[in-house]
Amino acid sequence: MPVLVMKFGGTSVANLDRIKRAAKRVGVEVAKGYDVIVIVSAMSGKTNELVGWVNETSPLYDAREYDAIVSSGENVTAGLMALTLQEMDVPARSWQGWQVPVKTTSAHSAARIEEIPTDNIMGKFGEGMKVAVVAGFQGLSPEGRITTLGRGGSDTTAVAFAAAFEAERCDIYTDVDGVYTTDPRITDKARKLDKIAFEEMLELASLGAKVLQTRSVELAMRYKVKLRVLSSFEEQSDTAGTLVCAEEEIMESNVVSGIAYSRDEAKMTLISVADRPGIAAAIFGPLSDAGVNVDMIIQNIAEDGRTDMTFSCPTDQVKRAEKAMEDAKSAGDINYHDLIADTDVAKISAVGIGMRSQSGVAAKMFKTLSDEGVNIKVIATSEIKISVLVDRKYMELAVQALHDAFELEKAV
Repeated sequence: MPVLVMKFGGTSVANLDRIKRAAKRVGVEVAKGYDVIVIVSAMSGKTNELVGWVNETSPLYDAREYDAIVSSGENVTAGLMALTLQEMDVPARSWQGWQVPVKTTSAHSAARIEEIPTDNIMGKFGEGMKVAVVAGFQGLSPEGRITTLGRGGSDTTAVAFAAAFEAERCDIYTDVDGVYTTDPRITDKARKLDKIAFEEMLELASLGAKVLQTRSVELAMRYKVKLRVLSSFEEQSDTAGTLVCAEEEIMESNVVSGIAYSRDEAKMTLISVADRPGIAAAIFGPLSDAGVNVDMIIQNIAEDGRTDMTFSCPTDQVKRAEKAMEDAKSAGDINYHDLIADTDVAKISAVGIGMRSQSGVAAKMFKTLSDEGVNIKVIATSEIKISVLVDRKYMELAVQALHDAFELEKAV
């Protein structure tokens, strides 16, 4: 039998009624002849509750026990989903990560999947089981301890299972009905995309779009797993949602596929740094060691042997970045006059595989922002992306203006 992977997020299994609705969707796929692997998240709000209990009990907690506790939310959902399917006369059973087993690294709360042996689940399919309900987000370390994959890890679990079992497709059920050209809450002209390339989705996910976890898209692209993003609250058809697939499967697409934004950005500038070989390594090495996720980087023209270095990072990492730079300065590794942090900025990005073959995208983007009176602070580009930092108060205006300028409300 062909295998189909179906993943249901927290809002899709938030209560028993929603679990029943999800189970009916699974039943439809079983009736089509699929052996189904269902990956479930914890019921909405449960993981936060469990994390809260851990922090209240032990602020300096043992990460191994943290994983044992927070992974329990998915176990509850898996059991309830299996029971619901059994009540529908669908042969199903629940699986926890260690029973599969989902083999991971030992990095508790941030583990990475290393291997998913298929023998146990395929053996049960051979005995008549039609649905394996697997607790997402969790695995087993080489030491035999429960691990978790980080927030949003159930998406990664689903894609990893689809790759391991060579599934026909991996359907991600969530509270939105697909991937949009931008956030529909910012502009009502936002259009749902029927298809989007892996690379575009990866850029959008990393740039602020919350539809899919970045690691899951990376995994899907590497193993060529077809992903479909669907709403668990709307009627379904074979063409519903958005298909995330290889670029070759998309006949024609707009030059720009989507406009992404992130409001939680900060612009940091080191004033008057020595302009010498190795200075960039001396700055960004300590930032990396401190776990600061640097994105855009710009270096000014040197004057009298000194230069300014600007970079962006998430706002919640500003204090960490400041301490890393102060420590490096105290150690004599770098010398600078001042460090200025601007936490009132937003990142706006235009993404599209069509940029590879068509010029003028940057010019149109900059002209559009200029016409709206939006000043650009920092620019970064890649083959299929142009990102700018602007004052946060202009974020929605910039998104709306760019969406209109590239006519994203129109299908190809």
